[in-house]
Amino acid sequence: MTQNILVVDDEERLADVLALALEDLGYRATAVTSSQAALLELGQAHFDLVLTDLRLPVMDGRALLREVRSRWPEKPVVVLTAFATVRDAVELVKEGAFDYIAKPFEMEDVATTIRRALRLADVVRDNERLRRELEGRYSFDTLIGNSPAFRRVIEQVTEVCETRATVMLNGESGTGKELVARAIHFNSPRRNRPFVAVNCAAIPEALLESELFGHVKGAFTGAVSARIGRFAAADGGTLFLDEIGDMPVAIQAKLLRAVQERSFEAIGADRSQNVDVRLIAATHKDMRQAVAEGRFREDLFYRLNVFPIQLPALRERPEDIPLLASHFLDELSDAIGKHVTGFSPAALAAMVGHNWPGNIRELHNCIERAVIVAKSATIDIPDLPRDLFDNPRRNGRDALPRDLDAELERMEREFILEALRRSDGVQVKAARLLGIAERSLWHRIKKLGIKLGRTVTE
Repeated sequence: MTQNILVVDDEERLADVLALALEDLGYRATAVTSSQAALLELGQAHFDLVLTDLRLPVMDGRALLREVRSRWPEKPVVVLTAFATVRDAVELVKEGAFDYIAKPFEMEDVATTIRRALRLADVVRDNERLRRELEGRYSFDTLIGNSPAFRRVIEQVTEVCETRATVMLNGESGTGKELVARAIHFNSPRRNRPFVAVNCAAIPEALLESELFGHVKGAFTGAVSARIGRFAAADGGTLFLDEIGDMPVAIQAKLLRAVQERSFEAIGADRSQNVDVRLIAATHKDMRQAVAEGRFREDLFYRLNVFPIQLPALRERPEDIPLLASHFLDELSDAIGKHVTGFSPAALAAMVGHNWPGNIRELHNCIERAVIVAKSATIDIPDLPRDLFDNPRRNGRDALPRDLDAELERMEREFILEALRRSDGVQVKAARLLGIAERSLWHRIKKLGIKLGRTVTE
């Protein structure tokens, strides 16, 4: 895409010559002769860069720079100046100008400076976009659930995110421990610093120490160059130690010192390195049992278990399944590019009745598959994986229903009645809550023999 440059110089001929030269280089250029005209152009059209003379009548280049930085902070400004005012130009760079070009100048110098400024502006925009995406992806809004068990998790995250406290996340695989860790980081004062994650179970014991603390060149066979560790990489930010319960005992002593003193030595180094790191650990194991059996140091456990958060399994929060399913459906239908908007009551009932041994990760995979195979805008029973019916949630009865059709009909009836109650009997609203068409709801009400009394319909 062609980039737009605004040229500002009170010498009209020079402004026009510069604009033509920039167009020869492949840019679109607009020339104006005053700061007031420049601000008018900037307010009416998009420009990627401003190239301005320092000495301008009425409102000089310094004042224009300040105004542009105030109103369009992401827009780079390059200043043209005579030799006599180079010192002023250096001061302008400190005030926010990208660079200055001394008069008389070669067009090649102008072109090089503009290319550098536009390249840097692109990088800054990309970083800002990524930062916004990350903040959106890991905001509190992405922690979805209204069940009492999950509301308690959100309350605890809210309490701890503004502090420096070390957090221990405990929960089954797939319960969203890393998502919670990232939410804590991106809602803390460290949000603009690194979030570094390391899976302690995925790295061989022989490499884990180097991965965490780094090494100097020649520290061991194969150390052909120095390497920075995850602790140093996370300086100022958050280090997430996933599956901490699988960390070898031999490395736990060095980790203990790093946790206690926020300092460590890289392998082969002769001096310590200090870091400012917020630690979040996570595990699916019973850490107290691991301590009792000697598989995990007691002193390290208590250092990490300052603020424990227990993440409930999905089977312990079945009322959150429709909310999570709808969230994943919106997310995945956009990503896959398929118009799928809701679930049939039977499909939703089947999902609520499943035991979900893989927790949220399994639910996400289930919705993704269903979106891919769905033949209509509504996900129904045939779109769900067959193993969804192999692990129904235990609730005091047999693991499997004696009559699956009857059980699904019962659950479908309950969902429809609840939707009608919430919508005060208004079928259009009830259908919208269930993610189905009003005509479909009417047929289901008739099929199930649901009686709509006066108190509901009126």
